[in-house]
Amino acid sequence: MIPKVVHIAYEGVFTLHLQFADGTEGYLDLSDDLYGELFEPLRDPELFRQVGVHPEFKTLYWPNGADIAPEFLYEHLQVHT
Repeated sequence: MIPKVVHIAYEGVFTLHLQFADGTEGYLDLSDDLYGELFEPLRDPELFRQVGVHPEFKTLYWPNGADIAPEFLYEHLQVHT
């Protein structure tokens, strides 16, 4: 099953709080993952803050066309119990 993001909150520079449809939630720091043609522009904090949940694919996406596979997000989530 592909994980589905249902809620995101901006927590600070390059850090987001994510909640998935299965109830799993935690923090994700993307500061080490923003490289490549689509992701380097996200190093601009103003663009990074424009993150949203894609209405069809239920993953993170940005206005410049960048998105991240939900499996990656789920695997790298720092879950706090």
